[in-house]
Amino acid sequence: MALSALARQFAAEIKNHDWSDAPYRADRAGHDRSVDNRSAEVLTPQQTDTVRMNVMWVTAQVLGYQDPSLELFEFAEACGVNIYTSRGARSGVITAGVRTNEDGHYVIPGTPDSY
Repeated sequence: MALSALARQFAAEIKNHDWSDAPYRADRAGHDRSVDNRSAEVLTPQQTDTVRMNVMWVTAQVLGYQDPSLELFEFAEACGVNIYTSRGARSGVITAGVRTNEDGHYVIPGTPDSY
């Protein structure tokens, strides 16, 4: 299933952003350190991927609640998040990062695990 236009736009923005100095400074949307004249500490590639994954999860929580047809793995991959295990299977880590109820529906953003 194809991502909605809104999900594609969120994913493009998440993938486009340079997350490597995210904890150390506030940046505009689409920040790219390679064309920046300010320096800041830089995360390792693994730390950068973790920030990107967290941003993907938070965004997916809202998107999935608003659009229950959201394909989480497709969205995560479009965001630049690695969705596969070292053996090539889809990683359960991806689904573990969003909150759903016992019926599999995304819970209301900003609330506990049930609604």
